[in-house]
Amino acid sequence: MKSLILYPDRNITIEDYNFDEALGDDDVQIKIHSVGICGSDVHYYQHGRIGPFIVEKPMVLGHEASGIVIATGKNVTHVKPGDRVCMEPGIPDLNSSQTLAGKYNLDPSVRFWATPPVHGCLRESVIHPGAFTFKLPDNISFAEGAMVEPLAIGMHAATKAGIKPGDTALVIGAGTIGIVTALAALAGGCSDVIICDRFDDKLSVVANYDNLHTVNIKRNNLKDEVNKLTAGNGVDIIFECSGAKSAIVDLAEYAIPGGCVILVGMPIETASIDIVSAQAKELTFRTIFRYANMYPRTLRLLGSGKINVSPLISAKYKFIQSIEAFERATQGCPGDIKIIIEME
Repeated sequence: MKSLILYPDRNITIEDYNFDEALGDDDVQIKIHSVGICGSDVHYYQHGRIGPFIVEKPMVLGHEASGIVIATGKNVTHVKPGDRVCMEPGIPDLNSSQTLAGKYNLDPSVRFWATPPVHGCLRESVIHPGAFTFKLPDNISFAEGAMVEPLAIGMHAATKAGIKPGDTALVIGAGTIGIVTALAALAGGCSDVIICDRFDDKLSVVANYDNLHTVNIKRNNLKDEVNKLTAGNGVDIIFECSGAKSAIVDLAEYAIPGGCVILVGMPIETASIDIVSAQAKELTFRTIFRYANMYPRTLRLLGSGKINVSPLISAKYKFIQSIEAFERATQGCPGDIKIIIEME
């Protein structure tokens, strides 16, 4: 089938590719409609590896996807041919101790789309476990369905934060994950969320969301802006979504005593935290890795209208334009939040 293939020499092509796949009793076959380009896709394209995961043979890119069910195994009853769906891209060992404990995202043997050597979903169709295939609400578009994957990360972060109604939060970094984390925090009960970045183009994308306050940290002192919103107390929750070493060291400055810090972004190099300042405020630090059990909640919030991701879709390209879409993604335009590739 037609697929977008990344080669070890970091060349990408659209070509016919054969897959050794068969529909099992618990599986679903899905005709792919929309796929979002993730930062990890771009990183593999530019560098050929992320940490120990190295592109050593041809690999299909893409893991943020929606589509239409075209066949189901005999044990699948929650979706049927013709249903519009989105798919959770990580497939764990269903018998692992992590999966049985409800933390399947931490299963060391999880197979995640477009993580070498596992093929992704930028192809005509995929076969996927029914347990990780979810029906889209009627009022959610295919493009929005492809956004469920990154939004699930924000939902996982907001859940880990244990938000109480009326909490205030600070999100550091207005990339895709920072923005969806801010939206998840508001939906989870925060009264106000500050989101900061260095680029006005990024911040302007979210300027019209209610109770989402933007701060350009090149022009404004972040601590002063936090103090203005919180009467000098600091925010209840900090979501660090930038992975920037310089941002991580000063996190304690912005938090209320007894506050919570959720580490979402992954630093490229080892980053330090001011431990004494954190201890003086008895801050709680929590980390997240992808998500678990978030897709149903995320879809309910999208369907209810409590979260709107449409403004985050920066551009749509047809599948035949995939290489052009990836070239744009590599440019890192500050105003681009999510680029979508449509197979049709």
